[in-house]
Amino acid sequence: MANIWGKLVALMRFDGFGHGVKTNPLKARTNPRVTPLAEAPFAPNPGDLRMFRHLPRGLKAGAPLVVVLHGCGQTAAGYDQGAGWCQLADSLGFAVLAPEQKAVNNPNTCFNWFNPEDITRDEGEAASIAAMIQTVIKTHRLDAGRVFITGLSAGGAMASVMLANYPERFAGGAIIAGLPFGAAANVRVALESMRAAPLKTPHQWGDAVRAASDYRGPWPRISIWHGAADMVVNIGNAQASVAQWADLHELSLATAKQEMVDGAVRLRWDSRLEVYTLQVLGHGTPIDSADVGQPGPFIIDAGISSTRRISEFWGLMPATASKPKPAPARMPPSPQPA
Repeated sequence: MANIWGKLVALMRFDGFGHGVKTNPLKARTNPRVTPLAEAPFAPNPGDLRMFRHLPRGLKAGAPLVVVLHGCGQTAAGYDQGAGWCQLADSLGFAVLAPEQKAVNNPNTCFNWFNPEDITRDEGEAASIAAMIQTVIKTHRLDAGRVFITGLSAGGAMASVMLANYPERFAGGAIIAGLPFGAAANVRVALESMRAAPLKTPHQWGDAVRAASDYRGPWPRISIWHGAADMVVNIGNAQASVAQWADLHELSLATAKQEMVDGAVRLRWDSRLEVYTLQVLGHGTPIDSADVGQPGPFIIDAGISSTRRISEFWGLMPATASKPKPAPARMPPSPQPA
């Protein structure tokens, strides 16, 4: 196990464009934004996670909640500092919940999105995150019908876990450089899935989610983001995630509308499913530092704010006034056949 995780650490030591990370850009900034996340107690906690949350000043009862899951080697505060969810929450008026992994559970502080005991409803880390959500909603009188979840890499894969196991609790989700639910059930297969998504039909991917709970819809709306140059999690996983949620929403993969949005190719079916592909993006969360967040390891200044675009897709804010331009060529996702 230690040797496998050592290989994973080496694999993860790349910035978004495939170059070795030598310094932490967050530490190099003269005036870094300080995250307002604060730790809070919750129970039960079978997965032994930490809970951080941010409540903007003057937050009203009935406000939405966004759950944010960090990637490997990151902390809740570090990822928020880069992606800027608390920054956006202060201007839009929603609460932020940020679970954090402990090194005792995973030596690289990755959420264990591949361990059966952590990805089953009401067990392990999945149960801990569900308990956090219930605690913050009840304590701060938030809107249980407007809960959203997003994550990067292992956090994106764990977001898939939560959306599959507790779909009735989420109005929407966003998977960034992550993997579909059902991609792995142990470390070895997890690493293989990161290199190449497992071969399944859209219906088989959908069945993995349907088998996770008794829920049968309506399903959360899903935004998927991935870099075509990602050398850590292959882009085939974004295609598999699209196939999974298109099957659940009973959408034809061929009916998507394709547009260029701030240099990214966006395929959108309707208000329930979309996928952004950035051709020169490696592994990380794309941001526009002139808008929201700040660059750092696996937080890439790509000229498009995934944080803001995801918020728009979820309905937390109005869409931007600028209209997307038609893409020059169609690039539909290719679901992997069985």
